[in-house]
Amino acid sequence: MKTRTRYQIVFFLLMSTLISCKAEPEAINYGKDICNYCKMEIIENSHAAQYVTKRGGQFKFDAIECLVHALSEVNVSEIQLYLVSDFSKPGTMIIAQEATYLVSHGIKSPMGANLSAVSSKELAEKLRKEHGGDLYTWDALIKKLDL
Repeated sequence: MKTRTRYQIVFFLLMSTLISCKAEPEAINYGKDICNYCKMEIIENSHAAQYVTKRGGQFKFDAIECLVHALSEVNVSEIQLYLVSDFSKPGTMIIAQEATYLVSHGIKSPMGANLSAVSSKELAEKLRKEHGGDLYTWDALIKKLDL
């Protein structure tokens, strides 16, 4: 085999490997996927969450609090993307660091932290007026949950 052909084969295999490791989210299959933290079935599309590693690993959670607690068990520098369900648009995932979080006894979440995320502070304020509770940014939420 010619050297040039070998290089082309090696290049092709290398590129195939790199392309197959994209850090893109995969849809949560509600009612079938299992939470990577608590091992419960993911049912509610208004509280689910996930993270994707830089190598494309998919980790799905039935509640935002499960995702946050799972972070203490992993190397967070390997995580490419954090997503949470937008409570105001069930089934729609938003970037976790851009969301505003509401902890309210008026809105129950699957694991009991009463934690919900929405895409804007204005929506969060509206929910807080309606249900009570406290608002958090991503960083403040991580600190509140002692991570």
